[in-house]
Amino acid sequence: MKDESILGINYWPIDTAMAWWHRFDKKVVEEDLSRIQEVGFKGVRIFLIWEDFQPHPQKISTKVLDQLVTVLNIGHLRGLRFIPTFFTGHMSGINFLPLWMLESREEENRFPVFSDGKKRKNAIRNFYVDREVMKSQKLLLREVSRALQGHPALWAWDLGNEPSNLLFPPGPQEALRWLEEMVSELKRTDDSVPVTIGLHQEDLEEDRKMGPREVSLFCDFLCMHTYPIYVNWTNDPFDVDVIAFLGLLTEWLGSKEVCIEEVGIPSWKNAAEGQIVSEEQASEFYERLLLKLNPSPFLGLFFWCYGDYAKSLWAVPPLDEKKHERYFGLFREDRSPKTFMSLLNRLTLNRKEKPLTFDWIDIEPEQYYRSPRTHLIRLFQKFKEKEALSSPSMEPLG
Repeated sequence: MKDESILGINYWPIDTAMAWWHRFDKKVVEEDLSRIQEVGFKGVRIFLIWEDFQPHPQKISTKVLDQLVTVLNIGHLRGLRFIPTFFTGHMSGINFLPLWMLESREEENRFPVFSDGKKRKNAIRNFYVDREVMKSQKLLLREVSRALQGHPALWAWDLGNEPSNLLFPPGPQEALRWLEEMVSELKRTDDSVPVTIGLHQEDLEEDRKMGPREVSLFCDFLCMHTYPIYVNWTNDPFDVDVIAFLGLLTEWLGSKEVCIEEVGIPSWKNAAEGQIVSEEQASEFYERLLLKLNPSPFLGLFFWCYGDYAKSLWAVPPLDEKKHERYFGLFREDRSPKTFMSLLNRLTLNRKEKPLTFDWIDIEPEQYYRSPRTHLIRLFQKFKEKEALSSPSMEPLG
C-alpha cells in the first residue's frame, strides 16, 4: 500500500472541451498542466475521444497519437502522471461515437449520441458481443499502448468512462469476456501498467451486468465516480458520507483497492440555479470532503474537473442542455482559481495504516445484487450511524 493517496484532476481544456483533439493547442496544454502542477496535483485523467483517435474501424489517427504523446511529454516535465481513458464514449450527459459505431436503425437512447458534428438517434453497436467492433477496439488499445510504451508519465489505463451510460452488456458473461480480452490486449504490450475502468454510482444502484465483482476479476484496481448532487437516496447534496460510502462499498464488492476517479460539485461565484451552488457552498463541501478522506482509504482522489467551460461552448452539446456541466471547474473560465483551491493546494492525503473494516455490512457480496438499491439505501444508513459514533469532531483545515 502506498503511503500517499494520489491527488488528481480530470482534464479538458477550457476553450475546447471535448473538441480538444481536433483543436489541439500545445501552448494551452503547457499552460494548463503548469497550472495543475503548481497547485499540487500529481495525477491527470484524460479522455481519448473515440471518433478522433479511430475515425475508421481499421485506422488510427497518427496525428492524434502524436498529440497524445506530446501531452504526456509535457506532463512528465512537470512531474505529472496520467490515466488515459479509452472508448470515450460517454461524457457529461452525451455519447460521443464514431459513425462506424452506429447502426442504421434508430432507437430511443437514454443519452443522445453525438457523431460527426451532430446529434443522432441511431442505435449503438454493442461492443460486448460485436466481434468486428471488438477487433477494432483491440487495434486502438494496441496502437495507443505501443505509442506510450515505457512512458514515465503513464500511471494507469482506463478502459472507459461510465460505460454503462453508453450501453449494457447483454449479461455478465459477455462483460467478463470483453474485460478479459481488452485487459489482455493492454497487458500484452506492457503488463506493468495497471488497468482499471471508470464505474459510477449507478453501477451500484442497479445490476448493469458489469460492476465491481466482474471488473475486479481482470482489472488491477477499481474506480468509482461519486456525486452527492446526483443521489436521490439522501436529502443532502453536500453529504460527503456518500463519497466515502460508495468507495468503500465498491471495495467490499470487488475486494480490490479503489480510486475515487471523479468527485465534484458545480459552482459559480454566486448561487445560480438547480444543481449549481455558490463558491462559498462549494468550499464548505470540499472542506468537509477532505476532512472525511484524510487519512484516505483510497488509492487516489481525482476532482471533476479542471475548468469552467468557455461561454463560446455553451451552444454546443452537451453544454447546450446540461447547464450545470459548465461550472464543475476548479478554475474559472478566466483561469483564476476558485476560492476553495486554497484548501486543495496544500493537501496531502495520507493512506490509512489500519486495515479497513466493513462491520456495517451484514450481508455477503453475492447477496447484494439480488436487490441492489434496497441494500444500498439500508447499508448507507448503517454506515452513517457508524460514522456518527466513531468520527471525532473535525477541526477546520485553516
